[in-house]
Amino acid sequence: MTTTRFAPSPTGRLHVGNIRTALHNWMLARKAGGEFILRIDDTDAARSKEEYVEAIRADLAWLGLTADREERQSKRLDKYETAFQALREAGRIYPAYETQQELELKRKVQLGRGLPPIYDRGALDMSNEERATKEAEGIAPHWRFKLDHEEEISWEDGIRGASKFDPRLLSDPVIRRADGSWLYMLPSTVDDIDMGVTQVLRGEDHVSNTAVQIQMFTAMDAVVPAFAHEALLVGREGKLSKRLGSLGCDSLRKRGIEPEAIIAVLARLGTSLPVEAISDRAKLLDTFALSTFGRAPAKFDDADLERINTALVHAMPYDAVKHRLPEGMDEAGWHAIQPNIDILDDAEEWWGLVTGPIEHVDFSDADRAYLGQAVNHLRWSKDPWVELTSALKETTGRKGKALFLPLRQALTGMDHGPDMGELLPLIGETKTRARLERAAAG
Repeated sequence: MTTTRFAPSPTGRLHVGNIRTALHNWMLARKAGGEFILRIDDTDAARSKEEYVEAIRADLAWLGLTADREERQSKRLDKYETAFQALREAGRIYPAYETQQELELKRKVQLGRGLPPIYDRGALDMSNEERATKEAEGIAPHWRFKLDHEEEISWEDGIRGASKFDPRLLSDPVIRRADGSWLYMLPSTVDDIDMGVTQVLRGEDHVSNTAVQIQMFTAMDAVVPAFAHEALLVGREGKLSKRLGSLGCDSLRKRGIEPEAIIAVLARLGTSLPVEAISDRAKLLDTFALSTFGRAPAKFDDADLERINTALVHAMPYDAVKHRLPEGMDEAGWHAIQPNIDILDDAEEWWGLVTGPIEHVDFSDADRAYLGQAVNHLRWSKDPWVELTSALKETTGRKGKALFLPLRQALTGMDHGPDMGELLPLIGETKTRARLERAAAG
């Protein structure tokens, strides 16, 4: 069975970058009839906050990305300890004592010699006496995973194709800090093994992590999952990193962006498929395939998101939104104002044209006289707007803007807006006559 996972750290809110990762893993699982796991990577106790765990759950629920099960790394620490001890006994984990300053100095020396700035495995050359001296001085070690330099690392990436790394050009990764806390690499690998993850889809910034973790899977005699690395999101002017706060799930929701608009844009962003206003997830799933993903950076444009959002709002049926509309707005009211709104919250403002009060407009003497005639010609019928304008056109000779604009201004206080033929029956005869009389009187 296909099993995927989304593994956020609860150190902040979800943004378009990790929403896209969650969505694509959800789509991989759903299309294959498999399982989608939400794994909360909360081993960093100092930075992880429960409020963000709740926010992640709420955001995913709002987006409709329901997980089949949830796991918490903080409840699996014994699993990581067991794997750590087994790998240590097998000689694949070793202690290192260098400080950050010492490591930085080594990197500078290597760069100065034209060498790759990777860890030189100096800790492996230490004698037992030297290690004992460090311990006696109160210097606790951090722990590194020892890469097998004789084992070339290769895999068929679901997006990037054939991928290969020379382990001699990689640093042995630190997997555990001196205080005993865990870094990302080992717990993630242990979890993928225990949870039966079959496909790992993540950003291309994890490619070198994948190379290291493949050796971890092998060292633990586990099946290596299929890996795929998608291009990172960029904005029109470059990286999105500085803007991610404004592109967080909570910010998008406050702006009135619909979850289906976010899904429609991110589902195909970075693929060869067109980004369209599609609210049917079954259609998005039918066309979803890793083979459509490209290697070029995926360009995220806020204007595209707003465009897709507006198109989806314009297509929403009344039954889908009636519980979110202003009090008193029926299906006819929704149909009248729907083409004029960009976000659903705009319905409140446009509905105010019906319920009132409306803005007062200063008319010329000629227009006031014209509106006085409109009062006299007003006859309520199935289509009062057509009858009124037809009568005024015949008796006044006005046409086009001169015919319609003063009426719209008198009845709505605006120069533009919903179709008056639909709006007038909603306003009603009493309010329509009163507004015309007020405008005519000045």
